[in-house]
Amino acid sequence: MSLRTLRIKDEEDMRVLAVRLAQILKMGDVLALRGDLGAGKTSFTRSLVNALAPSEEEVPSPTFTLVQVYERQKPAIWHFDLYRIEEEQDILELGWEDAIRFGVTVVEWPERLGSLMPKDRLEIDIQFVPDSENERDVSFVPHGRWVTRRMTDE
Repeated sequence: MSLRTLRIKDEEDMRVLAVRLAQILKMGDVLALRGDLGAGKTSFTRSLVNALAPSEEEVPSPTFTLVQVYERQKPAIWHFDLYRIEEEQDILELGWEDAIRFGVTVVEWPERLGSLMPKDRLEIDIQFVPDSENERDVSFVPHGRWVTRRMTDE
C-alpha cells in the first residue's frame, strides 16, 4: 500500500472503507488514527470492529476508559484513546504491550505514544473537507511491513 488519500462522502463510505481494511488485518497490526475531534476516528473504529465480528456491538469512544477491548473476534481488537494520556508509562499500564503482540490495535491520538510508537503501523489521517459537513479526506501512510501490504479491490 502506498501513500494514498481517498475522499469519503459520508458515514457509509467510511464504513465501507473500514470493512475493506478489516479484510486484511491480522494479529500484531497497529492502526494509528489521526484527526481532529469529531473527524470520524471512533466511527471508523466502530465499523472496523463490526466488520470483524458482525453483531452491531456498541463501540463507544474510550475517551474516559482509555482502552476498550473487543474479544468476540480473534484476534481481539484493542481500541486506545490516548487524548488524556500525559506519560508513556501510563500507556504501558493499559496493556499496550499485550495489545500490540496479541491483538489488532487501533489507537487514537498516536502522537502521545512517543517512543512506544511501533515501527510497523498504518497511519490513517482523517481530515475534514472545507465547506462540507460530511466529507472527509482519509490518507494512509504505511510504515514498516505495511509498505508492501495492499487493501482488497485496489
